[in-house]
Amino acid sequence: MMMSTQIVTPELRDWIVAQAAAGHSSAVVVEAMKASGWGEQVARAAFEETLAEQDRLAAAEESLPARPMPGRRITAALPRVPAGDREVAVLMAMTRPRVVVFGDLLSAEECAELIALARTRLARSETVETQTGASEVNEARTSDGMFFLPAEFPVCARLEARIARLLDWPLENGEGLQILRYRPGAEYKPHYDYFDPAEPGTPAILKRGGQRLASIVCYLNSPEGGGATTFPEAGLEVAPVRGNAVFFSYDRPHPSTRTLHGGAPVTGGEKWVATKWMREGRFE
Repeated sequence: MMMSTQIVTPELRDWIVAQAAAGHSSAVVVEAMKASGWGEQVARAAFEETLAEQDRLAAAEESLPARPMPGRRITAALPRVPAGDREVAVLMAMTRPRVVVFGDLLSAEECAELIALARTRLARSETVETQTGASEVNEARTSDGMFFLPAEFPVCARLEARIARLLDWPLENGEGLQILRYRPGAEYKPHYDYFDPAEPGTPAILKRGGQRLASIVCYLNSPEGGGATTFPEAGLEVAPVRGNAVFFSYDRPHPSTRTLHGGAPVTGGEKWVATKWMREGRFE
């Protein structure tokens, strides 16, 4: 958010929350901000709006019960996880937001095969339009992409089964693999993967398998530069390394999950990824 000429960053909001949690009054926090060059009105508004947002997020946390989630048992304490036909490395795990980075999810041969199968079917990437439930081109997403049908090719079926085993989630609850190519300058600006319940098109989307609960982005190559998967609210960047993947889950369709994420611009070469989303129920 922007007030006057000063921008309240996520880092400042985190600092305000930490000061309030430590028992410091609004007067103390505002004085500290003023001492750092903030105008009094801007500082007071930042303090009040940040804590009001925290209250809204806390209310959202309490309003929905816990539910089974994909990948819920994975921790960094288990450095390698069985996934059917191979073991997958756990390179990093976070709890809030829920993010896991996997190594060796795909072989180099599987990455090359998926790229070759997808290359001739690429078109400008679309996003789901929650106003209507249809798909359309979105200027925030400047990649080319295509979807495979579930188990369309043996390599697809093999990877889908591996992911289902890895995340302990029913195979039939996964959407088909989406392959994306990002050329130099292409990016996907920060967004959420769940379907916003407030949008009119969401009920139609949910008929195909319910809400999305998790995403996994598999890197099919290592670009020459750029292309990290970013989580702005967590200050996290995941490097795109061939064969690795980043998994993240969201137990409710709400920003409180802190799963805002994006694909940083590619600065050299191309970036190829295979993305898969997990639904609540059987995807049809």
